[in-house]
Amino acid sequence: MTTSSRTLGDLFDTFQREAFRLETLDDYSKSGNVDAYHAFLAGEPQPDDYNAGWVEELRSHTGKGKRVYRVHILRRPLTDYLRFELGWGYQKNMSGGEEFFILDVTDRPNPLQNVPDFWLFDSESVAVMNYDGAGKYLGSEVLPSELTAEFAGHRDAALTHAEPFTEWWAKYGT
Repeated sequence: MTTSSRTLGDLFDTFQREAFRLETLDDYSKSGNVDAYHAFLAGEPQPDDYNAGWVEELRSHTGKGKRVYRVHILRRPLTDYLRFELGWGYQKNMSGGEEFFILDVTDRPNPLQNVPDFWLFDSESVAVMNYDGAGKYLGSEVLPSELTAEFAGHRDAALTHAEPFTEWWAKYGT
């Protein structure tokens, strides 16, 4: 259910400057790329066309000077899914211009406890991403504009406490 006639897809199609994503789960394996995830678990090499559609969409945005970036809140040791997402997904998506940051809460409190996954577009529109307890995507909810400032604050807090993915991965990646 959405609280606006706009959808997440509409927001992706119309943003002008930036799209920010906060990820909070350690397992999204029921939400897509299931075959690729199983291939990763089986030790198979990453297919050349893995995530090709998303990388193409990223390039269409970043090629126009738009910024697409995200922060993932996580703890070590990484789950199998996070090893897959960061090792295959983030590495591939960077080729499309997406930027990644890690907020590692292994040895510190989570400054965004109970904040849901969301996309924030141009600091003007926010869509909360809903998942069940097993990480299955249930849909998004575009929130009223009066809540946007709250989520822009969550974005700013996440970025304040996060570090660039490539630096974090050099220390902790596998």
